[in-house]
Amino acid sequence: MHPIRRVLAPNPGIETLDGTNTWIVGAGPSIVIDPGPELPEHLEVVAAEARPVGAILVTHDHPDHAPGAARLATVVGAPVLAFRLAGAERLRAGQRIVGGGAELIAVHTPGHTSDHVAFFEPAGAALFTGDAVVGRGTSFIDPPDGDLAQYLRSLRRMLELRPRTIYPGHGPVVLRAIDKLEEYLAHREDREQEIRAALAEHPHTVEQLVSSIYAAYPEAVRPFAARSVLAHLLKLEREGKVARGGRGEDGPWSAAVVRTCARCGRRVTGRARYCSSCSLAILQGED
Repeated sequence: MHPIRRVLAPNPGIETLDGTNTWIVGAGPSIVIDPGPELPEHLEVVAAEARPVGAILVTHDHPDHAPGAARLATVVGAPVLAFRLAGAERLRAGQRIVGGGAELIAVHTPGHTSDHVAFFEPAGAALFTGDAVVGRGTSFIDPPDGDLAQYLRSLRRMLELRPRTIYPGHGPVVLRAIDKLEEYLAHREDREQEIRAALAEHPHTVEQLVSSIYAAYPEAVRPFAARSVLAHLLKLEREGKVARGGRGEDGPWSAAVVRTCARCGRRVTGRARYCSSCSLAILQGED
């Protein structure tokens, strides 16, 4: 069994927990996942632990995961691969990266960001999840680059891989990977139901929803909670389940009135008078 080692970046915080996890997979040459921020002291330790390095992989281009990649590449003489990162080789979904006795498969997992990629090792059923799944707490979805509907699809895609162990971008290793992914899906469903229940009573702004739903949480997390609530509202709006008043993101938001097609009686979304099939039929001159 090849080694998997963690080097913890010294960048702790609300978003990063104890810091960014840089993973070193295999040896002679190794694969480095998420070099983290451009902190010389961190990159020196990574280089010393990982040499020789065959490839440097980046899960997404956030500043706590990607900026150190270019400097590390210069130090160890290895290519950088990412889905969206200036100067990196473009990763493809399904691409295989081999090194140090390990074979990783790139799995496009948008939602946290549109460029997010996880890496799956079939032999050990190990899944390197970046910020799609973290070791403690939940992942942060920040529109517009963050998209909750995409994120839920990505969680289900990772669940289909049947991983045993998750090596996250932040926090401890997750030994019960299936349970964690199912917990994440259930959490998002519960949060959606809380939002819909509140809007069923009367319209709310994002701030009012956060004050109600996150009443027991520290004040420091409220700004992140507001973006997460907005991600849920935008998803529900696209599904025709909620409606916003005014043009801004803050709302107020309300439960959508169920509307039916004036021609066939089927449900329609938004303010449309006809469903898509009837609209097409009318345009074609059908009765």
